[in-house]
Parts: sequence; structure tokens; C-alpha cells
Amino acid sequence: MTFSFYSSLKSIPREMREVAQVYRWSWWQRFTQMELPYAAIGLVWNSMMSVAGGWFFLMACEMFILGNRDLRLPGLGSYLQTAANAGDTRAIVWGLGVMIGIIVLIDQLIWRPVIAWSEKFKFEQVESVEPPRSFVLDFLQRSKVLPFLARVAVRPLREYLSLYFASRHAAAGENRKPGTMGKWISRALLTAMLAGLAYAFVRMSILLAGLTIAEVRGIFVGAGATLLRVAFTLVLAGLWTIPVGVIVGLKPKLSAIAQPLAQIAASVPATALFPIILLVLIRAGGGLGIGSIVLLLLGTQWYILFNVIAGAMAIPTDLKEVCNVFRFDKLERWRELYLPAIFPYLVTGFVTASGGAWNASIIAEYFRFKGHTYTVTGLGSVISNATDTGNFRVLMGATILMAAMVVTINRLLWRRLYALAATRFKLES
Repeated sequence: MTFSFYSSLKSIPREMREVAQVYRWSWWQRFTQMELPYAAIGLVWNSMMSVAGGWFFLMACEMFILGNRDLRLPGLGSYLQTAANAGDTRAIVWGLGVMIGIIVLIDQLIWRPVIAWSEKFKFEQVESVEPPRSFVLDFLQRSKVLPFLARVAVRPLREYLSLYFASRHAAAGENRKPGTMGKWISRALLTAMLAGLAYAFVRMSILLAGLTIAEVRGIFVGAGATLLRVAFTLVLAGLWTIPVGVIVGLKPKLSAIAQPLAQIAASVPATALFPIILLVLIRAGGGLGIGSIVLLLLGTQWYILFNVIAGAMAIPTDLKEVCNVFRFDKLERWRELYLPAIFPYLVTGFVTASGGAWNASIIAEYFRFKGHTYTVTGLGSVISNATDTGNFRVLMGATILMAAMVVTINRLLWRRLYALAATRFKLES
């Protein structure tokens, strides 16, 4: 969600920002009248993906082993994890059935109305011929209670906040000198933060000093293997999610059918299905080497798909009609409209999918089933094994290296692609 909002802020047309400057909007007016509406469609679809990701990692969150301690919480995730460890297929099916029912109910009562409502924030001059529909939204719009509450409570509050922050913004423009008390509070907070960071750095250095050469070698070899596995997974995911996502996003009727199916597929914890997949791969001679890629794919491809759908849905109708007027063929539409229009959303999808793949590697590269532990070389396997054995120095070192690699890739690759999306592929006149 954060990456989606960041990408939308970078893509706001220059003329809209100039209007905000001319009218001297406060930060609150910019946020509520320009930034949040422009980012609405991407935020909605990434919110769905975030909820689906929460369901996906439910098993890992509600039940895990740390050294000799078995930590678990009551919930559907721990129920599915226990059933998977015991190989109880019937319990897995019942648990997944309950989860799918909840997902479908949430989709119809929450996400479909929100998607239909967010259609009004599309940046276009011609209304869509087939906008998304929702019977729940139609019911709420015919209600007489909600308009009354909006008129009595929401509208006065919104006007009060707008006037309040506008007056604060005007006063700040006249007197920009910070108060003495504010400076001392800022200094105290900064000092406390630096002291905490210094203490954490010293404790971490002491812990990492105990690493042996063999442990350091294992961490770096595992990091290289996981990097290659994540890159291959992203390529596989992009090959099918980009064309499918564009087709679904351009056809609201198809989106109404495909969206709940994609949510179900993205939400079902792959670790609940993984025992069955792993058994098939072992019998076929593939093992966890292929199985880890399958599990990474199941956990990350949906980030790209949902963002591509959001990007395709945000394409202005007038641009589609221009393509019809000039009779663009399919290749020209993809080259001149679809790919440039979805590029900012596609970058966000790959960024979040990359992060999700690194997280999922902890589960994909180290798996227990019926008393057996299946492992494959990788940084996720190193972290999971260190967690089980209580080797905190290896756990700390592997976790720091994973975070450093993710940050480095973000700085060297994804940040540059975001800059490209904000300059060359921004929708503005």
C-alpha cells in the first residue's frame, strides 16, 4: 500500500500540482483533494492484495517454533498449520473451505462496493461505457440515512478540518520561526533515538562477532541462491500476469468474475497446499528445488496481477477511444497505450512481489511434513534452520544480509524505474 501511494504521488500530473500551488492549498487540502483521490484506485487494489497477503502468511504468523519453544495462537492459521504437519487432508479441506467462504463474503460486501465507488476517481474526461457495478453500493446509494449522516456529521467535520489547516498554513507562511520548546523536544527525541541505535548496534556487533567462517560462507551462498530463485520467480510471474491483468482490467464484467477468484487464489496459504504439491514433485523426481519456486510463485505473482489490473482499470476512457478512432491494431495498443499506462503500477507490483518473494523464501526453502524436514540451499533455509536450532547469531546475520540485499536492489533498480515512471510515463498534457 505504501509503495502504491508513493508511485501515485510520483505520477500526479504537473498541471494538478500547479493548481494546488496557485490556490495555496494546505497539506490537508492537497492530501484530501488531490493526492488521495488520484491514488484511490491503486490503493484499493493493493489493499486487497495486502489482505490476501495477510491470509497467505496466517499459518506462519499464528504458529512457529523458536529454539525449544513452540509458539502458537488460536486461529485458522494455526489450525491449518497443525493439519498440514499431521498430513490431515480432511482438516485442511475444511479449513480452506471456511477461509474461502470468508474471502468471498468480504469481497461481495466490501471490495466490490469499494471498487465501484473508486471508479469516480479515474483521471479521464469521458465516462466509462461499462463501469464496475455492485449491488451493495447501489443499496447504500439509495439509502436515506447515509446522506443524512453525511450532511449532519461528515460534511461539517470536513469543512472544519479544511478551514483549520488552511488557517494554520496561512499562519505558518507569515511566521516560520520555530518555537524554542519545539526545538528542545526535537533534540531530546533525536538524542534518545541515536542512543537506542548505538546500543542496538553494539549488541548486534557482539552477537555477529561469534560467527564462524563456515556460518558466514553458508549465509552468503544461501543469499546468492535465493537471489537467483527470486529473480527467476519474478520473470515467470510477469509472463502471465501482465497480459491477463490488462485483459481483466479492461473488461469490468470479466473483472467482476475474476477478482474474487484471484482473491481466493492469492489468499489461500500455499503452505496448506504445499504438502500435496511436494509429494507430487518428490514422486516425479523434482523435490524441493522445484517446489520452492512453485511456492514462491504462489505467494508473489498476485502482487503483480493486482497492480496490473489496477493500472488497466485506471486507463482513461478517452485514450481508449482515441485508439479506436485511429484504428490501432493489438500490437499498437499494447505498445502505445497499455504498457506505458500500466508501467507505474507494474513497477509497484514487481517491487512488492520481490519483497514478498524474499519473505516467502523462509517458508519455501525449509519445510516440515510428517516428521521430515525438507531443505534446499538458500537464505530462507538458513534463517528457518537457525530459528529452529536457536542459533541467534546466524539468525541475526542472515536477517541483516537479507534486509541489506533488498534495500540495495531497491536503490539500484526499483528506485530508478520509479523515476522513469514519474518522468516518461506520467499522464499529463
